[in-house]
Amino acid sequence: MKILGVDPGLAITGFAVVEVHKNKNVPLTYGCIRTTPKEEHYNRLATLFDDITTIINKYKPEVAAVEKLFFNKNVATALKVGEARGVVLLAIAKANIPIFEYTPLQVKQSLVGYGRADKKQIQYMVKAEFNLKEAPTPDDVSDACAIALTHIRSRKYQNMIRKY
Repeated sequence: MKILGVDPGLAITGFAVVEVHKNKNVPLTYGCIRTTPKEEHYNRLATLFDDITTIINKYKPEVAAVEKLFFNKNVATALKVGEARGVVLLAIAKANIPIFEYTPLQVKQSLVGYGRADKKQIQYMVKAEFNLKEAPTPDDVSDACAIALTHIRSRKYQNMIRKY
């Protein structure tokens, strides 16, 4: 199974495509989509849509795991992130890929076992899970990997419950 993990943002959107292969989680690709404030806002959203669509078409994930928007004190920033998230969800929905959403708390608990884990702990766990020499950077990329891993762990747990 291939999972697309996404940490949406307007300036930086982290993405990861992870394949579950014989009980091993293999990162097929990960990185980030960057847009610049010098571009018109709608062009930044279009770039995000096009790039996510390209990733979907190339790697053909079966499901997508996307970070849920958390409350942000800066309303303008929250709106921009919400718009970017909406564009990501639209691209995934247009490809008919099931979408699962996870809060930052769920991701931290899944990977570290502690809901207040910091970015360095998430990066360490991603690095260890994928047996990498360095953690993926920037943070948005590690977060996208972590979101994909959270979905994998969530599905395994739910499948175990169904067996009983």
